Amino acid sequence: MHPNAPPPRRTHAPRGPHAPRRPRGQGGPLHGQNSPGFTLVEVLVALAIVAVALAAGMRAAAGVVEGARRLADVTAAQWCADNQLTALKLSRQFPGVGDADFSCEQLGREYRGTLRTRPTPNPNFRRVDAVVRNADGQALLTVTTVASRL
Repeated sequence: MHPNAPPPRRTHAPRGPHAPRRPRGQGGPLHGQNSPGFTLVEVLVALAIVAVALAAGMRAAAGVVEGARRLADVTAAQWCADNQLTALKLSRQFPGVGDADFSCEQLGREYRGTLRTRPTPNPNFRRVDAVVRNADGQALLTVTTVASRL
């Protein structure tokens, strides 16, 4: 090669640390950019997806909490009903037909209830329903038993 001859032409772009760099925003594989980051639209779409997923997760968590609260209320109402029906059996009295109101406190909450005593076709038995309601008057549970004349 002659000392004054021009350097040979390259058929591909130079690589390495000394290669000339293109200015940002010119050329490149995605929207003319040669940066390894994300575009604003991509970031906003990702944030929207995360927000929707978090909202769905919060709704699901709220449902679990509501279910646990409902379970605690029904369990405490069951205890109240069982206590009333056990007291009736322990009294060894044949219950009269009619309704009797009661109140009960369980787990720091106040419950109200009604013992409904009804006749049966056999005069030696009575049907007794213990209906337990929360403080708002909403029925939570009904437990039924049969009392006998002994």
